[in-house]
Amino acid sequence: MSLEPESQAPEQAEAAAPQPPARLLLVDDEPGLRTAVQAYLEDEGFQVTTAVDGEDGWAKAQDLLPDLVISDVMMPRLDGYGLLRKLRDDERLGGTPVIFLTAKGMTADRIEGFQAGCDDYIPKPFDPDELVARVRNVVRRQERLLHEAARFADADIGQMAKQITEIRSLLATGGSKKQVAAVKHEFTPREASVLQLVAEGMMNKEIARRLETSIRNVEKYVSRLFTKTGTASRTELVRYALEHGLVE
Repeated sequence: MSLEPESQAPEQAEAAAPQPPARLLLVDDEPGLRTAVQAYLEDEGFQVTTAVDGEDGWAKAQDLLPDLVISDVMMPRLDGYGLLRKLRDDERLGGTPVIFLTAKGMTADRIEGFQAGCDDYIPKPFDPDELVARVRNVVRRQERLLHEAARFADADIGQMAKQITEIRSLLATGGSKKQVAAVKHEFTPREASVLQLVAEGMMNKEIARRLETSIRNVEKYVSRLFTKTGTASRTELVRYALEHGLVE
């Protein structure tokens, strides 16, 4: 009898595959602290990229698309609040969690940080174990949100694809095509791209991957398209777009 372990089914092997380490971007102008925190977080299994100030952090964030940004507040060139505003205004990075790591520990400063949109606030000096615990907490919370969004986006893909196929068939054969007046909509370039991909039968997760943005941003664009076209569902939106020549 062979003592070699049985090979795993592809599904089991995929499920057993380890998750890649969370990608962290650490932004701080203090070299000693930056080096120490990077080493500590890497020892805990995180993948850490460092930046020397907000401008450097912004440039690296655009390339890295990190899972979490840890940033000092008081920095030259661009401070933490300026970096946070840039992240929140960016379509690809708007949903990235941000932890402020700073010597400013007054209640008013913490309130300002949260009002600016940060996800956590850790005053210096800090306990490294507490930092790791908070980082893990924010990363796990983000993973749960993304998992739920992806699960929701995957719902009824087959039914939606069937409906879109039926609409295309009807319009192609003239079965439901109407003579409609030309309409002009002020779509942004990103809204037009999302509309085209919705009309191709893609769901939010697929659109987000294609456009390199977040599922939350795709949902925001689809909602805007409903409002601008006076429709209430993806099927209605596709029918409207095809009838009015808004998509190819």
